[in-house]
Amino acid sequence: MTLAELLVRLGSFGLDLKWRVEFDEVVDPRCAEMERRSADASMDTLTLLSLTTPFLQLIDAEARGSADDRVVVVLTEVDSSLWEVRAVDERVLSELRRHYRGATDL
Repeated sequence: MTLAELLVRLGSFGLDLKWRVEFDEVVDPRCAEMERRSADASMDTLTLLSLTTPFLQLIDAEARGSADDRVVVVLTEVDSSLWEVRAVDERVLSELRRHYRGATDL
């Protein structure tokens, strides 16, 4: 699963969010671009989505989506195959559980 997939799965909930993205390990020039563009947490969802591709590998990455200066969703990639998702809206988590049958609650 990629960051792009998760962003799409957020649906309308994620569309108007502003993002801040940080990486422990920058493995691709696009990672540095994401960090640069999101430094002031003003990168919109469509811009973030445009910087992600199905083959972009992230290692120890965290994307925090905010609305009205409040973090409402956090997407954390532990490695290239494990994501932790936290959201203030339970419907977002329910949708992810429904779509990704292997998802578990922490």
